[in-house]
Amino acid sequence: MTSNPIKKLAGETIVYGLGTIVPRVLNYLLVPFYTRIFSQSDYGQITELYAWVALVMVILTYGMETSFFRYAELKKDAKKVFNTATGSILITSVSFIILVIIFLGDIARGIQYAGHPEYVILLAIIVAMDAFTALPFAYLRFQNKARRFSLIRIVSVVINITLNFTFLLIIPAIFGHKLSKLSIYSHESMIIFVFIANLISSFSVLLLLIPELRSFRLNIKKSLLKKLLAYGLPILVIGVSGMINEVSDKILLKYLLPGSTKYVEAQIGIYGANYKLAILMMLFIQMFRYAAEPFFFRESGKKGAKDIYSDVMTYFVIFTWLIFLGVTLYLDVVKYFIGPAFWEGLKIVPIVLMAKLFLGVFFNLSVWYKLTNKTLYGAAIALFGAAITIVLNIILIPKIGYLGSAWANFICYLSMMLISFIWGRKIYKVDYKYGKILLYSALALLLYFGFKYLKIEGQMMQFVTGTIFIMIYLSVAFILETKKMKISL
Repeated sequence: MTSNPIKKLAGETIVYGLGTIVPRVLNYLLVPFYTRIFSQSDYGQITELYAWVALVMVILTYGMETSFFRYAELKKDAKKVFNTATGSILITSVSFIILVIIFLGDIARGIQYAGHPEYVILLAIIVAMDAFTALPFAYLRFQNKARRFSLIRIVSVVINITLNFTFLLIIPAIFGHKLSKLSIYSHESMIIFVFIANLISSFSVLLLLIPELRSFRLNIKKSLLKKLLAYGLPILVIGVSGMINEVSDKILLKYLLPGSTKYVEAQIGIYGANYKLAILMMLFIQMFRYAAEPFFFRESGKKGAKDIYSDVMTYFVIFTWLIFLGVTLYLDVVKYFIGPAFWEGLKIVPIVLMAKLFLGVFFNLSVWYKLTNKTLYGAAIALFGAAITIVLNIILIPKIGYLGSAWANFICYLSMMLISFIWGRKIYKVDYKYGKILLYSALALLLYFGFKYLKIEGQMMQFVTGTIFIMIYLSVAFILETKKMKISL
């Protein structure tokens, strides 16, 4: 009896979710913490610097994770592929740290942190360690060791959170006015402790991955490395372009918003905090990606693979619209996850949620260029999206501030999704359930705008009405999908 591949993917998504959604939800606990102990401008600095970290992280892994999955499956010698890919990343990560040390002053001045070069060096070490450990994590995914993958992720985040609370809350509470006498607390800003906690957490991951790294040998096969790079470099372009779409707004706001430095940093902080309220959508897409990437390759050679991809897309759309409704209809409750000083930015939340939904659909559609080895096509789409993001941010930020960044995100991912859909039909056509996808999308939007139109007074009535609307959506999905199962039986 063969197992249902959709159920298997769902199961793997849940298990990987433990390693993705649980750590990020735990990390998300830092958002209400940070937005209550840091000012808007301080949180703006944290938001901006971590935007740089995310961008550099993609560059330092340069598509090697996806390349590893592809060639570990093709070569049937995962260990050789792992050694070559990991060895390559080790060399580039060490080289990166050396370059940062040499040009530390120039880099700090370039990103307007000349007074805090220590931030730059701490974050450089963090991102280099995280890049190096990306391949051992990928190897765990390849071996279907989802539980170990999840455990390590969770432990590292627990360490990070514990240290944040220790450095920023417990120690200051214990020492009170004597805190300044501690040399480590003589620093003018408490922001540095966010980075110190992260550094220790990243190092703990390295230690926890020693069993996987014990068999690692710095044995780079040049011919294999060329193939890995050839396949992975377009993925790097996609990754960098995608990260530009994701984080460039937090960086560009600093340079394009008119006003004092403190005001601009405050606006970045407000935008960054409200952007985080789309966390459930981003978490689901991330945990789905971890499970789906090896799944797509594994199913590609089997009969009926395209039908499976079609069903995956339908269920993905159902669930992402459910997340959209869950956040937007309960926004008056969800908003308490960030400090009241940041609530003025709540208007961007529905826009960002829909943008992430489009991104998730784009990821599902990306199966066409990954399975046909046409990753250059994916790179072209991603570059187009990055261009849209940058151009729209440049046009809109001076006019409507961070709301312009939210709309740039929305238009970018919508454009990428549509282009990938049209292009993919010509190269690797999958007959998606367009009628159902449009129906679920129309229903979700009707319920959302209906809820907005009603303008219900009172938090309790809003909660009850929102729950009724979500039950309507779930009932329709349940009836249609149950009916499909009965027909197939």
